[in-house]
Amino acid sequence: MASLVRREERGRGPVLHLNSLFKPYPLLVALCLMVLPVSAKRENLKVVTDGNWEEILAGEWMIEFFAPWCPACQQLQPVWNEFAEWGEDLGVNIAKVDVTEQPGLSGRFIITALPTIYHCKDGVFRRYQGARTKDDFLSFIDEKKWQSIEPVSSWFGPSSFMMNMMSALFKLSMFIRQCHNYLTEQVGIPVWGSYVIFALATLFSGLALGLVLVFIADFVFPSRRFSSPAYYQKKHAVEQARLLQQLEEEQEADGEEEEEDEDEYGGREDEWQRGAAAEDAVRRRAVGGGEEEDT
Repeated sequence: MASLVRREERGRGPVLHLNSLFKPYPLLVALCLMVLPVSAKRENLKVVTDGNWEEILAGEWMIEFFAPWCPACQQLQPVWNEFAEWGEDLGVNIAKVDVTEQPGLSGRFIITALPTIYHCKDGVFRRYQGARTKDDFLSFIDEKKWQSIEPVSSWFGPSSFMMNMMSALFKLSMFIRQCHNYLTEQVGIPVWGSYVIFALATLFSGLALGLVLVFIADFVFPSRRFSSPAYYQKKHAVEQARLLQQLEEEQEADGEEEEEDEDEYGGREDEWQRGAAAEDAVRRRAVGGGEEEDT
């Protein structure tokens, strides 16, 4: 036993006794033994990221969304760590999400306030809105109080199509922010110059996206003029019918005008005949009167 506890360097060097090391520091050894189980239990506090978030869709989870700069989150962290020590005993996974490092999850769960806590049971999510103490967390899980909370609608579930788009939007916003910081801090471009660059990039990307959509729409729904040779014949027949109808309408209008003109001309002719007859009668009277005077 003495050979196991003792180590000697042959030829030179002091003799090191392990017993001599532990005797002056019994309190330090006791503290190490007390800290080891606690640190092992704190490993139960899992970290959820964009890469492994789908793990929470199986089993039971309690997930905290926090930010390091949030005062309320800082106050909750010791309580959440103590609650995580009971996760194995309760059969629940305790996790946390740093929204500053995982913007996609912030958009996927629509985090509008910090800290935000979600309960998940086999992919069904419920938002915890109770008191934030360890005893309240324990009773929430042990007494299954989460059953009285209405679950999140499937439309707004983190795995839905809408939330996938929201997650992508949040990631894009974070990428744009990082690019802005890089241009202003690393490259030295002024802030207004960075805004001009992003405005031009938005304009050209919109034009490119519009062209792509037009090409896709033209490919999926091709124009009729390219789809069938009979299209031109049909179009020509329709134009001819329209022209014929227009000619008929014009002819009808001309016929009505001619009838009106004939009516007016006929009336005038009657007046002229009447006037001529009246003049003849006057002339005859005048001639008859002259003959009588001569006799």
